Amino acid sequence: MNVQESVKIRFLSHSLLKQLQLSSASVIASIEHLLRSRRSAQVWNAPKAVITPPDGRYMMATLAAADNPQILAVKSLMLNPANTARGLKSIYALVTLLDSDTGIPLAVLDGGWVTAVRTAGLSAVAAKRMANADATVAAFIGCGVQAHSHLNSFADLFPLKEIRAFGRGAENRDALCRSAENLGLTAIASQTAQEAVHNADLVITSVSLSPALKPFLDAQWLKPGAFVTMTDLAAPWFPESMPVFDRIIIDDREQETQMQKPLVRPDLVSGDLTALVNEEIMGRSTAAERTAFVFRGLALGDLAVAALAFQRAHANQQGILIDL
Repeated sequence: MNVQESVKIRFLSHSLLKQLQLSSASVIASIEHLLRSRRSAQVWNAPKAVITPPDGRYMMATLAAADNPQILAVKSLMLNPANTARGLKSIYALVTLLDSDTGIPLAVLDGGWVTAVRTAGLSAVAAKRMANADATVAAFIGCGVQAHSHLNSFADLFPLKEIRAFGRGAENRDALCRSAENLGLTAIASQTAQEAVHNADLVITSVSLSPALKPFLDAQWLKPGAFVTMTDLAAPWFPESMPVFDRIIIDDREQETQMQKPLVRPDLVSGDLTALVNEEIMGRSTAAERTAFVFRGLALGDLAVAALAFQRAHANQQGILIDL
């Protein structure tokens, strides 16, 4: 039998990926490793490619590769708000892994799980350096998948005691509150976004993007010392309030230069996540600084999480093997 005939691809479903129970610490460490390796030319990260048809669909692809681990990752994602009326999820995604030396296909993973875990992981990497370590109160604006993944990650990272939840749907909001209570935290269903954000140490915004979305969050509501992670392109924030932040970090300067519309005014940006992790810039200089991490999503993060999951599943002989 030749090599090509013996190739098998490992399929990792959403349910199996959840069973792996990757720790927040391992996800953070994997992302940090790749961010540090960028400086030694062992990791390559391409700007995300996006197609936005006028009907509200959002199509996106990311590409990243590394020598250690020896893996190339490609993620394809499709968002369509019209899916809700069809009884479908609004977002579907897949991540494909290849050997970054030979090109041999290795695995296909559920992209929704990868996206949720890597987004919270990127936020956590930033929060380690940009938030005050004694943060006890977290506010969630948007209560969907990203809110849950950030709750789990931030509960591991900070001595949280209380969360506030604000979102359009009571069902999602109440589910997030129950998850927080299961972690032993006090959970408050806030009536307004300002009420949720008031005096919060950490603010996580994950508002669903749509052409109809109008800004409704004001950075002037934030207390001194607050840290905000914006997983939603900063779209729900009033642009004129962004100068309130003493320090804003984005995920990738190179990627940002390729985008038609900047996340925030370029003169407000202090640097990106690679520079932050490699200690080329500071996350905060005083406990009173208001800081923010604003990001589009980084292909390197998808690679870090997908590779970690693949290695764990391969070692445990988990997943469905499919002949190429």
